[in-house]
Amino acid sequence: MGPVAFIEERVLFSPDIPFEVNNLLQAAVAASSVNQAKAEKLFLQAQTLDSHCLQTYFALYKFYFFQKRLVDAERVVLAGLEESAKQGGFPNDYRCLVEKRSLWNGYANESTLFYLYTLKALAFIKLRLGFTLEARLVLSHLQQLDPEDLSGASVIMDLAAGVTE
Repeated sequence: MGPVAFIEERVLFSPDIPFEVNNLLQAAVAASSVNQAKAEKLFLQAQTLDSHCLQTYFALYKFYFFQKRLVDAERVVLAGLEESAKQGGFPNDYRCLVEKRSLWNGYANESTLFYLYTLKALAFIKLRLGFTLEARLVLSHLQQLDPEDLSGASVIMDLAAGVTE
């Protein structure tokens, strides 16, 4: 029997994440501090392997955010919102969700919770890009969609309150 290589899990993703995707994401996280090009390649490979795995969007937009590649992070956030809405069977437009709030439970399952958390990420990215009014608009809608603040958006709301146009 040959040697078995083990990858130390640096990040705990969803328990339902496919094994191969998790391995790629773990390798990408490990590489992200020493070789950003390799890390990006691994993150993208994981997403290509399973484009329905919401954790691949999360990992990739966080990577881009920490690399200060905010436009790339925003692009992945928008794709993640679209995928989670598709999986959850609800409209991708958060403004529409607010209008139909009584028909939508943001706390129902992983795809709806991912949507809320990723919407918070969108607001933070908009804030960092200097689009304060857009960030506040997203946060206003998010506050209505997530009245219990499970996404932790209140932290970003506090940051936005301290920023002037």
